[in-house]
Amino acid sequence: MKKLFTTASLAALIGLGATASFARDLAVVSWGGAYQEAQREAYFDVYAENFGGIKDEAYNGELAKIKAMVETGDVTWDVVQMEAPELENACEEGLIERIDWDRLGGKDQMIPTAVMGDCGIGTIVWSTVLAYDTQRVGAKAPASWADFWDTSTWPGKRALRKSAKFTLEIALLADGVAPEKIYEVLATEEGQDRAFAKLDELKDHIQWWESGAQPPQWLAAGDVVMTSAYNGRISSAADEGQTFKIVWNGQVYTLDGWVIVEGTPNQDAAYDFLSVTTDPMRQATLSATIPYGPTHTMAVDAVPGELQSRLPTAPANLEAGLYQDTNFWIDHIEELTERFNNWASQ
Repeated sequence: MKKLFTTASLAALIGLGATASFARDLAVVSWGGAYQEAQREAYFDVYAENFGGIKDEAYNGELAKIKAMVETGDVTWDVVQMEAPELENACEEGLIERIDWDRLGGKDQMIPTAVMGDCGIGTIVWSTVLAYDTQRVGAKAPASWADFWDTSTWPGKRALRKSAKFTLEIALLADGVAPEKIYEVLATEEGQDRAFAKLDELKDHIQWWESGAQPPQWLAAGDVVMTSAYNGRISSAADEGQTFKIVWNGQVYTLDGWVIVEGTPNQDAAYDFLSVTTDPMRQATLSATIPYGPTHTMAVDAVPGELQSRLPTAPANLEAGLYQDTNFWIDHIEELTERFNNWASQ
């Protein structure tokens, strides 16, 4: 897979990308850990070899820093990876630029959901899954979020992301709500109360994570018996010898997208970078390194067959999962985040 970036695809990228005049090295911001290491191999190093200087940083999804950059005119981040609801909100607030798809070869080459409004380019399909260490759960393994709540069969701490998003869906799945009914229920006051009541049952057993690197670290250290986690982080840890397993039943999957920060002095360089990240062979390389689903239509078939089952987009995994409703979270993110933060702090 490392050799998939061919001379032909490089020529195509250079043809699509602008001839950039760099104000400084391109600053790219993503999620850190094993995922960002995979991005270095698939994207960052290729960009550096063919276009110019690049530095990458990690963050936890906070928009406050981007907002401060744009409002002060001191933009030091150029390209940032965002989750879908935050991306849409940032676009509405004018914090990120509208994408000129003509500079990237057009929208038709991407799966439909990868056109993320006016401002985002979908880059991976990823999911939050239930994960556990097979050496620590005993003879019977958990198979659902309902099992995650079963502290009698599996005593010990559990880890959940410190976020209303994903955590409230997981609580309702654990409480027996069918995936197709989750957002219908969560849109009501009664449904929200139901989700928080379910979380109340487990609150004393929860260890909250904020960085995607924490769940596999905590599993390996024995700090938690099971955890919600990003699927790629668990697969990477398993590839490195950890005895971790993913429960695809109840996965909550969605897309992340690349955005260009409004007012960047490196706009041309940003489009050169995006040309690399939308190349199907580079996307296939990423998926082969860390199993997140690609978004270019040609990249899906380029991922080796033996790796397909490890992707959130594998048919069996999709059938058992919940697609996160971006529009729901755009409408409800502020109120539910405020309620969640107040609840978690008590």
